[in-house]
Amino acid sequence: MWPPSFASSCLSVAKVHNSSLPSYLHFMSYILRMIEEGEHQHQDFKLRVDDPHKIAKTLSAFANTEGGRLLIGVRDNGEVAGCRVEEEYHIIQCAAEVHCTPAVAFETQVWKHQYFSVLEVQVPQSPKRPHYVEHRNAQGEAVTGAWNAFLRKGDRIHKASPVMVKVWQYEMRMDRSEFRYDEYVGRLFKKWRDGHHLRFPQVARTARLEFDQAEDLLALLTVWGIVEGAYGKQGWRYGLASEEALTLLESEGADAFRWKHAG
Repeated sequence: MWPPSFASSCLSVAKVHNSSLPSYLHFMSYILRMIEEGEHQHQDFKLRVDDPHKIAKTLSAFANTEGGRLLIGVRDNGEVAGCRVEEEYHIIQCAAEVHCTPAVAFETQVWKHQYFSVLEVQVPQSPKRPHYVEHRNAQGEAVTGAWNAFLRKGDRIHKASPVMVKVWQYEMRMDRSEFRYDEYVGRLFKKWRDGHHLRFPQVARTARLEFDQAEDLLALLTVWGIVEGAYGKQGWRYGLASEEALTLLESEGADAFRWKHAG
């Protein structure tokens, strides 16, 4: 059962949007082709969704990354088990509109396979990213004022780092921080050229930057295609994505580079 606050908020959303329930289509071959792809960067399977807060993380990750689709009524192994479409739809709607900020846009379609119904939820990459989901403590209670953003890597969802949140903000707006080059940033660039993949504290320490300044630097270099982050067992590590782009930045300066990479 949901906590009363979740149940009431989701019920109010369902009442308002009852007329927009998805219609049924009968294209078995199409849904089976999608399922044969398995779970990947742009596709996730759910047998059912019973926690709007949990599924909000999936919606946030799709919207923040490259978009994707959620197939509800499909087991992890690709077996079609079907779902109760109206119930699942209202939970998805609650997750998108109550548990995400800003609200995540989505479209739905229902597919029939034999006697089973599969609800497809399409989430486009959002022009309003980053989308956040309220943070809960160990007891499942919402923490006032605490929100997390999520991203999708392959078939997994990860909590977005502060650097990635700034990347999305920089991609959506032009009010980016200024790039400053000095001998310590030069040392950082040399480490990347030598093939090192550095954790965030190592980046800040090498470049002699405060954490917020190091976040700004990594966000700029990521947007410009110079640096990329990779998530592993020890968290995020940052390495060189394009030596050519780094050379361009060093030789022509940030202004020339912004013309080529401004979003």
